[in-house]
Amino acid sequence: MRAVRRILAMGVLLAALAAAGVAGAVAWWLNRPLPLMQPSVELSIEPGTPPRDVAQAWVAAGVATHPRLLYEWFRWSGDARRIRAGSYEIEAGTTPRRLLDKMVQGDEVLETVRLIDGWTLRQFREALARAPSLKPLTQGLSDSELMAAIGAPGVPGEGRFFPDTYAYSRGVSDLTVLKRAHAAMQRRLAETWAERAPGLPLKSADEALTLASIVEKETGVAADRPLVAGVFTNRLRIGMPLQTDPTVIYGLGAAFDGNLRKRDLLADTPYNTYTRAGLPPTPIAMPGLASLRAAVQPAPTKALYFVARGDGSSAFSDNLADHNRAVNQYQRQRNSK
Repeated sequence: MRAVRRILAMGVLLAALAAAGVAGAVAWWLNRPLPLMQPSVELSIEPGTPPRDVAQAWVAAGVATHPRLLYEWFRWSGDARRIRAGSYEIEAGTTPRRLLDKMVQGDEVLETVRLIDGWTLRQFREALARAPSLKPLTQGLSDSELMAAIGAPGVPGEGRFFPDTYAYSRGVSDLTVLKRAHAAMQRRLAETWAERAPGLPLKSADEALTLASIVEKETGVAADRPLVAGVFTNRLRIGMPLQTDPTVIYGLGAAFDGNLRKRDLLADTPYNTYTRAGLPPTPIAMPGLASLRAAVQPAPTKALYFVARGDGSSAFSDNLADHNRAVNQYQRQRNSK
C-alpha cells in the first residue's frame, strides 16, 4: 500500500513539474539548485507545522519555485513527517534534496537559546548576543528599529516575544529567532484572548498582555498567578491604582539600583501605578503562557490586596485592615531572620 502511495505521489510530482513548465525528470530537478530571491534564505519552522505549510513558507521566504513541487517532494521522499522545528538558512546551490536533508537533520547540528519568562526585551537581546553561532544582525539596532525589522513598525517591543527554548541552525541570524519568538507570542496571545472570561475590565488583547506581564513579575509560585490576576482585575474594575512595585522599577530603568525608595513610589511617571490608575502604557516583561492565561481567566476572588510571605507565595486579603495585619506578620518574620 505504501509503495502504491509513493507511486501516486511520484505521479503527482511529475504532473506538477510538467504543469510548472520544467523539463526533465524528477531526478534532474531534485539535484538542481533551487533559485533564490536573495543570496541566502532563512526560515523558522514551528513544531507541528504541516509539510504543505513548510513548502509554502520556503517559497514565501524567497525560494523561487512552486510550493507544490516542494510539497510533493517532501511527501514522495517518505521524510515529510521527519521535518523538524528550527531556524534554517540555505544559500545559492542548495538543491531540493539538500533542503530536505537539512530539515530532517541529516548532518544538521542545532543550537538552542533559552529565553526566560519574565525577562525584559533587553535581557532577551543580551541572551541572543551570547547565543552560539547566531549572526548578530540586530546589533546596533534600537528597539524601535528592531520591531520595524521584524515587520511590526511602531509597536513597542516589550512583552512582544514569547519566552521559550528555540532551536536554530548554526549561522542563522538573531533576527530570525526573534521573528519566531514574536510570531509565537502573537499566536499565544490570540489564543488566550479568544478564551477570555466574560466581563473583564480589559479592552484588548494588548491590555491582557500588559496585565500578564505584571502578573509574571509579581508571582513566585505558579498557583498564585490566577489570584494575583484576580486582585489586579478587581482593582481595575473599581478604578483603584494597581500599586505594584515591578511597574515602578521598570519605569526607573537603569536608574534602579536594587533598592526601591519612597521617593520612587511618589515620583509620577507613566509606569508608576501608585500615582496613576489603570495599566501602564506597555508591558513590563515577557509573560509566559501561564501568566497570559491567568490574565484572561483570573481566579474569582474578592481580594484587593496581597503581600509576599517570604517563601515565594503570597497572602491575600479582602480589605485593608486584614492586609495591614498580614503585612505586619510577614514583615516581622522577615525582619526577625
